[in-house]
Amino acid sequence: MLKVHVGNKPLGEQPEEASTFEVDPRKEGWFIDGKAFDGDIATLGNNHFHIIWKNKSYNIEVLDRNPADKTTHLLINGQHYHTTAKDDLDLLLEKMGMQNNSSQKINHVKAPMPGLIQSIAVAEGDSIAKGDNLLVLVAMKMENVIKSSGSGVIKTLKVMPGQIVEKNQVLLEFH
Repeated sequence: MLKVHVGNKPLGEQPEEASTFEVDPRKEGWFIDGKAFDGDIATLGNNHFHIIWKNKSYNIEVLDRNPADKTTHLLINGQHYHTTAKDDLDLLLEKMGMQNNSSQKINHVKAPMPGLIQSIAVAEGDSIAKGDNLLVLVAMKMENVIKSSGSGVIKTLKVMPGQIVEKNQVLLEFH
């Protein structure tokens, strides 16, 4: 299940018209807000579609898609729309108060779970951008790549490879 937010202005600006709905792909087909999608979709070309739904025609072109941020820029009947999507994991993290809010200044990165630091991909003084790999934390025999949730400069590394860390332990600090 995905929760999709659609607005007609770029992210960060307050949309004039915005809506949020749930999209659920199931074995039986696609469901939107719990109701079966009964429209017709035709592919017109690469990233270009025509949809007839609820007796209305939509000419849709995907202008830009960022899978990492789960954002899409669409042109629908000549109008620009910007979408954000949240999957089940995003919704669970948000419910637990662990959502990633990129508007906040990042001062440090904490361990999301107890584990072993396998490797570190950055050094003190490195400039990093949102989404850059910082380190690999092994927990329950799984390698978890910890990525930056914002941009900045690494001030201090608080851990080293081979070190065992506890949940919420500070791993590194930013300037």
